[in-house]
Amino acid sequence: MVVALLLLVILLGGGTLAATYNRLVSASEQVNEQWAQIESQLQRRYDLIPNLVETVRGYVAHEQEVFTAVAEARAKLAGAATTSARVEAANQLESALARLLVIVERYPELRANEQFNRLMDELAGTENRINVARMRYNEAVKQYNRMIRSFPTVLLAGMLGFGERPYFQAQEGAETAPRVDFGK
Repeated sequence: MVVALLLLVILLGGGTLAATYNRLVSASEQVNEQWAQIESQLQRRYDLIPNLVETVRGYVAHEQEVFTAVAEARAKLAGAATTSARVEAANQLESALARLLVIVERYPELRANEQFNRLMDELAGTENRINVARMRYNEAVKQYNRMIRSFPTVLLAGMLGFGERPYFQAQEGAETAPRVDFGK
């Protein structure tokens, strides 16, 4: 009787451990999947930028500083190895693109260019997709982090190697609208 009871306790404990582990793996993979969606959209943006820059460059060749900032930010994004480095590089690229778009406002003939408008539409669509992917990623991170911090999972998560995952956060200063000055 004692052996049967001990065997039952071991089976229940093992089953609970296995079920908890499987739920953690599933939640972790959901976070990874959502991050991959962000990566996919960042790559789409990365691929669109050279065409946009070349179109703008034809009209505003003297704005070299902005082109250099876009190129540097794009290179930084390509070389980023970690999630936090990718987030930082993506934010830097967004800032460089914002400066590029401020320049565009000074050139009405550029805004009338069909190729430029098509690229801007694609870029706007990509930015919307990035935003949706970020929201979905953060939702997956919230669910995962909640799971690993909830009792009794918290007792097993650390032992099984599941740690808290970071949220995708806006870059510092994003809460303030950029200043646009067309007087230059």
